[in-house]
Amino acid sequence: MEHIDKSNIPSHIAVIMDGNGRWAKKKGAMRLFGHKNAVNAVREVTEGCAEIGVQYLTLYAFSTENWNRPKDEVSGLMELLVGTIRKELKTLTKNNVRLHTIGDTESLPEKCKRELLEAIDRTKENTGLNLILALSYSGRWEITQAMKKIADQVSKGELDPEEINESTIAKNLMTAPYPDPELMIRTSGEMRISNYLLWQSAYTELYFTETLWPDFNKEELANAILSYQRRERRFGKISEQLKSDA
Repeated sequence: MEHIDKSNIPSHIAVIMDGNGRWAKKKGAMRLFGHKNAVNAVREVTEGCAEIGVQYLTLYAFSTENWNRPKDEVSGLMELLVGTIRKELKTLTKNNVRLHTIGDTESLPEKCKRELLEAIDRTKENTGLNLILALSYSGRWEITQAMKKIADQVSKGELDPEEINESTIAKNLMTAPYPDPELMIRTSGEMRISNYLLWQSAYTELYFTETLWPDFNKEELANAILSYQRRERRFGKISEQLKSDA
């Protein structure tokens, strides 16, 4: 991490944690074994982001599509989530990490939802890294919910349809309190964003690695950030315009 330019740290990093099942298969174990070992990678990337000054870290923990997985795996994932939140709560508080969540949390099992809400409440005074768990989340679902909110505002006469713009949509997304991610990391060699932060990632830098998620660590995080720092972020402009703006 010592080679990272601390003056050019992405304020928001989003991660698609992929490869748990393949990691477990390589070990000759069940898929849930991979999910259990993925907790170490979560700890590594959270600590790494906190250490270098990243302000927001969003982890794609469970998508709306994941409900279609085998029932035993989903149940195991939910139990693992509950246990992990409970186990890591002291560490989050110790490291001044504040926990948030985005997604359809109402669809989560009651025990899971209760543990999640308690952890959010107990870390709400922390002022360091904001750790955002995307649970029962998908980008299309989030945008659909935003459209429903906007339609309701229009029907109540609170919003003129002619006034709807990009800002209106952004304000009605679950991620409204957070900046758009500047860097998105996906592990396991897959090269797609899988319905994740679709609106927010319009100008996000993408980083793909062959590393399976349980093997992801601070060194891998540093490689992703170094790749980000070597890029020129133009936001639709050309290099010459950026130089003149500077």
